[in-house]
Amino acid sequence: MAIATCEQFADLDDDDRLFAEALVARGWDVAPRVWDDPAVDWGRFDRVVIRSTWTYHERPDAYRAWLEGFRAAPGRLWNPPDAVLANVHKGYLLDLEREGVPIVPTEVAKGGGAVALADVLARRGWDRAVVKPAISAGAANTWKVSDDPADHGPVCFDVARSGRLLRDATVDQDMLIQPYLPEIASGGEWSLIFLGGAYSHALTKTPAEGDFRVQSQHGGTITGAEPPAWIVEQAAKVTATVAAPLLYARVDGVERDGRFLLMELEINEPYLGLAHAPGSADRLADALVAATSP
Repeated sequence: MAIATCEQFADLDDDDRLFAEALVARGWDVAPRVWDDPAVDWGRFDRVVIRSTWTYHERPDAYRAWLEGFRAAPGRLWNPPDAVLANVHKGYLLDLEREGVPIVPTEVAKGGGAVALADVLARRGWDRAVVKPAISAGAANTWKVSDDPADHGPVCFDVARSGRLLRDATVDQDMLIQPYLPEIASGGEWSLIFLGGAYSHALTKTPAEGDFRVQSQHGGTITGAEPPAWIVEQAAKVTATVAAPLLYARVDGVERDGRFLLMELEINEPYLGLAHAPGSADRLADALVAATSP
């Protein structure tokens, strides 16, 4: 068994170590391997599980090629390569919206295009927004848009500067524009984790004071939490939109006006918060054993 990771976590992060220990306890020989290390012979592994490939957004074409390499061996890569390939570009949100999934309103600014940010904000009626790459991880190259002088904080720029930044960013990549959601600062972003198709546990992620990014590297706080049943039901409906069987999925969203709005359906390389939920590493290992049994 190979656990696919990145160079920064070549020896696995704490969460992945819990998973590896659970696999070893079930008789697997487990080895961490860096996804873009050319010396790795992926064909020698019976199974490969994507976990901390958190540099994929820096080399998306190479990452897609790496995923494509597993198509000839169905059942070797988890999650399945077709499902992950469809999940790399966050434009999938618009596909889910067309299927009836309530999402955070999203505009895609195509690379090589000429999207005027001010026009988008005026048409949508957004006085504040968040701009991010369509292929991204860890809130890289993500910023907040606001003309309010009181709207302080890191990586927050006015509309004029943000418009220039967006034009520069879309020279060679697609970008997403979404409204800023104050609910994330006040109540936190939900992350609901599904293992082997079944709901396992949930996390809330809140940003540091004055920030809008929930990732821990930006000062965000992650805690275990118990979501209301209706949010679990809504999240389960989101995972059901994926035709392929999934080993893991993380449904990120926010509660607004009594609705659960999807922010991301993470089936590529999501942090699963196993350390926040006793028994979840065992559940993930059991799900893998069940998925790979003859």
